[in-house]
Amino acid sequence: MRTAASLISSGTERMVVESAGKGLVQEARERPDLVRAVVEKARKEGLLNTFSAVRDKLAASTALGYSASGIVIGVGAEVTEFRIGDRVACAGVGFASHAEAISVPKNLCVQLPVEVDFESGAFGTLGAIALQGVRLAEPTLGESVVVIGLGLVGQLTVQLLKANGCRVFGIDLDPARVALALQLGADEAKVSGDDLKNAVMKWTRGRGADAVLITAATDSNQPVELAGEISRLKGRVVIVGMTGMEIPRQTFFSRELSLKISMSYGPGRYDPEYEERGHDYPFAYVRWTENRNIEAFLDLVATKRIDVGALITHRFAIDEAARAYELIAGEMHELFLGVVLSYDTEREIARDVPLTKRAAAKQESVRVGLVGAGNYVTAMLLPHFKEQHADFRVVTTASGLSANNVGNKFGFARAVSGADEVINDPEVNLVVIGTQHDLHAPLAQQALAANRDVFVEKPIALNDDELNGVLSAAGNSSGRLMVGFNRRFSPLAKKAHEFFAERTTPLSILYRINAGRIPREHWVQDREKGGGRIIGEVCHFVDLMQFVIGAPPTSVFAEAVSGNNSAAVNEDSVFITLRFADGSNGSIAYLAEGDASLAKERVEIFGEGKTFVLDDFRRAGLHRKGKEEQVALRSQDKGQSEQVKAVCAMVLRGGPSPIALDELAATTRATFRIRDSLRSCQREPIS
Repeated sequence: MRTAASLISSGTERMVVESAGKGLVQEARERPDLVRAVVEKARKEGLLNTFSAVRDKLAASTALGYSASGIVIGVGAEVTEFRIGDRVACAGVGFASHAEAISVPKNLCVQLPVEVDFESGAFGTLGAIALQGVRLAEPTLGESVVVIGLGLVGQLTVQLLKANGCRVFGIDLDPARVALALQLGADEAKVSGDDLKNAVMKWTRGRGADAVLITAATDSNQPVELAGEISRLKGRVVIVGMTGMEIPRQTFFSRELSLKISMSYGPGRYDPEYEERGHDYPFAYVRWTENRNIEAFLDLVATKRIDVGALITHRFAIDEAARAYELIAGEMHELFLGVVLSYDTEREIARDVPLTKRAAAKQESVRVGLVGAGNYVTAMLLPHFKEQHADFRVVTTASGLSANNVGNKFGFARAVSGADEVINDPEVNLVVIGTQHDLHAPLAQQALAANRDVFVEKPIALNDDELNGVLSAAGNSSGRLMVGFNRRFSPLAKKAHEFFAERTTPLSILYRINAGRIPREHWVQDREKGGGRIIGEVCHFVDLMQFVIGAPPTSVFAEAVSGNNSAAVNEDSVFITLRFADGSNGSIAYLAEGDASLAKERVEIFGEGKTFVLDDFRRAGLHRKGKEEQVALRSQDKGQSEQVKAVCAMVLRGGPSPIALDELAATTRATFRIRDSLRSCQREPIS
């Protein structure tokens, strides 16, 4: 969508901006849960790795905004509800950001009624938030309802309740907002004070409010306490805003009040199947979703039953957005309510943005073009490329903000809008692919077809057809393919390989992984986008076995736990046995239900009267002739640095890929057959 207008949610966005300005000590005091997570990470991965991760997290920028309107400039292949040129309103944190062009899943977009201009359309998300709160309150015609907090959402709530035929009483600390609520239809409104309870009781003829909606944004518990005091017996309280929630039990108990907390825009919120993957809920069973709430709100705006124009106090062009945030942060000392950003929809959008002034690329250097820059890429790959003095030329990511963050942090020369520009850039001699898993194969295939050297994070593909396509492209390309199976490059893995180098009999390997849970909703668990954890992570452990043994896997049998815990994914806890071409065997216990205090990985290798034990890539025990030799590293090393060094050597000095193509294929096919075995309950051959 080409954005025409976006609305600053002054309450939410002010809190984000204020949080970003807090010092590390203050942040730690307010979030002890994060402190515990950092301590645990340091215990497992060492201080240096943890410090780097925390520093990167604090330095990262955050996309602001979640309510916008504009014109459709492109649609996905499976989208039939919208066409180029449609006027739309859209929602979503990370999607409907303050930006000239945004990409939004279809369930977070609605058609803009003809009677609604772009400024009014930008209120769609805030209106849906207010409407969902009203729906939860279940008001009926003639009921008396109190709204505590008359900011943007509160003012919209007042109007929605009036449109529903209710009597409305508004409360706020600001006299100007109280006056505005009266102007917009509130039957009564007052500034917060000691006489509020008496005022509400008088207004309700001594009965108390049928319902109270709390739309205030404050850390104070006062709104919740007040709501209990002014409610009637068996009244309803709905919390819409972010407020203190220490519920006064006696007050709520003595009136037998019902309390509900509104979950933002409505059903579908925080459900990736609905929001990101476009799976709508059946209309007959879920009448009001977040999409249909936005639609209903805009219909009310179109018929002038809701007035959003009166809520706009400030307008800024997007080029002046910094001033808008100075305003909501209180630096301009002006009263404000609705702050709208406007955009020039005719201005050409830059698709190639210079980031740093750089000299021309040197022919003898590794010249990196990066497609995708998730947490792993920025934390565990790019720093090692920097150590090797790689020349960071061009970057593209799913959002302009992340491309800008990564580009500036690592000194990329340019940010561009798509993978095509990276792959076809004449200055690039190594394409690094770090996107979500479903794009690995098509992007690798495209880059190989352009005769580029390619480093793609694991997995290389999600199914046999994708893998065959990549292998075919690699076989017909002058470029070389490398996949991020880093563990074989770790110093302790190399030591294990050397320990059994002279063997003449097969090996037996036990590999236990304390994997921990990943939520069912995480993109990695999505079969189409992430492929699941077996393809996405177990590939590492198969590859390490193949490296130590020196022979490919030939067959596999797998069995998962079988439980009825809906929060757990059964295939995240699986026992796998593999046979290898030289007669060796391996057993992988990939377990998601263990305790986080246990180290993640332990490998035990047996053969020819010797045993090698590798503990979480930090230490190893070498057992032979009745004695044990201990080897300990200063910090955990899973091989990322040596892997990147090998890739850079491949690009600069020529020669084959650090991992042979047939080994990459064997490891990947093994993960496909593991999933097949889980379904067939049979041993599956690996061709």
